[in-house]
Amino acid sequence: MPNAQCPIPHSQKMRSYSLIAPAKINLYLEIIGARLDGYHELAMILQSIGLADEIDVRSISTDTIRVYCNHPQVPTDKSNLAYQAAELMVRQFPEAFAKYGGVEITINKQIPVAAGLAGGSTNAAAVLVGIDLLWKLGLTQSELEELGGTLGSDVPFCVAGGTAIATGRGEQLSPLPSLDSIYIVLAKYRSLEVSTAWAYKTYRQQFGHSYIRDSDNLTARANAVHSGVIVKAVLDKDAREIARKLHNDLERVVLPDYPQVLQLREVFANQEGVLGTMMSGSGPTVFALFESQQQAEQVKLQVRKAILDEDLELFVTRTITHGIQVASSI
Repeated sequence: MPNAQCPIPHSQKMRSYSLIAPAKINLYLEIIGARLDGYHELAMILQSIGLADEIDVRSISTDTIRVYCNHPQVPTDKSNLAYQAAELMVRQFPEAFAKYGGVEITINKQIPVAAGLAGGSTNAAAVLVGIDLLWKLGLTQSELEELGGTLGSDVPFCVAGGTAIATGRGEQLSPLPSLDSIYIVLAKYRSLEVSTAWAYKTYRQQFGHSYIRDSDNLTARANAVHSGVIVKAVLDKDAREIARKLHNDLERVVLPDYPQVLQLREVFANQEGVLGTMMSGSGPTVFALFESQQQAEQVKLQVRKAILDEDLELFVTRTITHGIQVASSI
């Protein structure tokens, strides 16, 4: 792995890209069954949102990987998925690494940590895109998504973004016409975390008896989501119908064990102007959908008044049509 021994030619120094890395929410999450690889067979609809981190990826004059972050809870060592993305590129493209040298990754964190919003995954996706540009690799989007799939199930979607059906363990993507300007309020308690592994394990323990076992039927059920009512609502860009068809199987295990998450959902559901509300992914973030920014801002204020807890973070954002984007380059 990288070390600090080999200086890079001066001509290769001081190249950098700044990338926007959007968060995502799940509009639909169905657990179909268990896979042979230990993961779950899923059918999901994923949606990029405007809340985003900014990732700077810069060439440095030694063959090292360095990660910096403005958020104290984000690790900067090899446990960080952005670091792992850089390591992957080093392994996959050793000649480019030898030519261009190491990278310094700076994460300006705006997405809440451990929130079920793919914050780590979108950071990793941005690093893949940034190093592809730094090292002039010329990778296609599908090649970047394939690399991302080895890092985590959400990374391929974060590369492409927009709106998509995700099947398999979440890495098999079928793009849908992108939704834009459905407004969203996100709510998350800063100190509250829900382990994704715990959520899926608990779901398996409680509801595994209902899993589809036969591989052909697993595939058929995963394919059936393509003709489902929520997909039709997305195709029609019908925000009200999308909101009515929101679904997340993991709420069945998270809401009973995490009363704060349940409370957020109930408070949103009782606010005028909310089209629909649901937990995103394995939580603990809860979101609500709106037809206008004004309605979203108003409900944000109402929720703040209803829950007088400084630990609660609230964000107004909207659906967007893209994944990783280049903000600037030097």
